[in-house]
Amino acid sequence: MILTPEERAPQVPDDTKKVPLEMWTKCFLLEDAKIGDEVTVETVTGRRETGKLIEVNPAYNHSFGNFIPELLQIDKQVRQLLEGGE
Repeated sequence: MILTPEERAPQVPDDTKKVPLEMWTKCFLLEDAKIGDEVTVETVTGRRETGKLIEVNPAYNHSFGNFIPELLQIDKQVRQLLEGGE
């Protein structure tokens, strides 16, 4: 954890202020460890960091949210306008 919610900047959106700022990094363990252990890791640039091991070989899993059907119609209208249609 880099910052607690109380340490977040005042200009941060309200929903963001409610959670801590965390740093996630993919690195190389410098010693054997189990999930939950405090570990030291080395990044590909040689920087060393310590923290809690929470996952082995994590994958990024994010999305752009739910599908919004109205955007299909907007896309169609924008394309027509850009191509000189009405």
